[in-house]
Amino acid sequence: MKIAMISNQAQSMLNFRGPLIVELIRGGHEVICFAPNFDTKTRSAISALGANTVGFEMSRSGTNPFQELAVIFKLRALLREHQPEICFTFFLKPVIYGTLAAWSAGIERRYGLIEGLGFSFTAGSEVNFRMWILQRFLKVLARFAALNIDKMIFLNEDDKKEFIDSGIVKSEKTALLGAIGVDLDEWSVQPLPEGQITFILVARLLGDKGIREYVQAARIVSAENPKVRFLLLGGLDENPAAISRSEVNAWVTEGLIEWPGHVAVKPWLGQSSVFVLPSYREGLPCSTQEAMALGRPVITTDAPGCRETVIEGYNGFLIPPRDPAALANAMQHFIEHPQDISKMGANSRKLAEEKFNVQIQNGKLLEFLGLR
Repeated sequence: MKIAMISNQAQSMLNFRGPLIVELIRGGHEVICFAPNFDTKTRSAISALGANTVGFEMSRSGTNPFQELAVIFKLRALLREHQPEICFTFFLKPVIYGTLAAWSAGIERRYGLIEGLGFSFTAGSEVNFRMWILQRFLKVLARFAALNIDKMIFLNEDDKKEFIDSGIVKSEKTALLGAIGVDLDEWSVQPLPEGQITFILVARLLGDKGIREYVQAARIVSAENPKVRFLLLGGLDENPAAISRSEVNAWVTEGLIEWPGHVAVKPWLGQSSVFVLPSYREGLPCSTQEAMALGRPVITTDAPGCRETVIEGYNGFLIPPRDPAALANAMQHFIEHPQDISKMGANSRKLAEEKFNVQIQNGKLLEFLGLR
């Protein structure tokens, strides 16, 4: 079959859907990857997997409803041109826009994977009027898209329940995947670093990822443990919740964190002792799954999409969102009990093998898409 896959970023197509593309090509299907921001390197990498690429313009953080509607019409034209039999979209905006475009283009089968709810559902009183308007606009479009989708797939039960309870989608049109999963051979166990304990946070530089709480906790912990390292990996973003370059640079100048920017994650995870993600809400983050596969304990929040990665006291700790003091206490535990780093890290790997094997998760996804 000819399958269109639609994402909000070309690199995410490669990073998060690479194994699925390979599985589909191996099954004899034709795959066309639609995404913004293709460059020569990303196109070549996706072509090497056996898929074709089609670029289009879409801002992940656009706030002009008329420009957002224009994306739907552009996608409709592209889908009419390529005529896939199945349209599979992922991330919130592509699910909404891609589903509506596929429906209006006459694409028979339409599926969407909600990988997190984003600022449209998580932002509260801090949004300005323009963002408030966009939130309402997206929720209206989400209801319309849900009427015209075959299956809306979720990574965690909380997101699924919120969509059902808010009347966006009927329960019979939903499915729960549980995780995207990671390649456990590619992300094999790495030895823990010797010497000082190193904490690491890997995320887009957004306030709702808990980055400011991470820095505040680093300030608390380093006051008594100046040799402890705090790594922050991630690039600057255009999202309304983005953290500015000047703010990050101020933290680096203060000596609280090391910030190499947007870099390859695996070598830096190899330098780390404990993975930290104090996010306010997630789908089910790949970064945490990768850290677990490498054998790192996890400190994360007792929030949707985050709590699914930790069994309290077994492979890490759950803390309340927006609580830097609780985060500092969890970090302090590993400083005072360093033997728990290797023990809980080994347990993280066990959980990754049980819950986050990408081959198993892709098999479930193909069943939801009616391809197995």
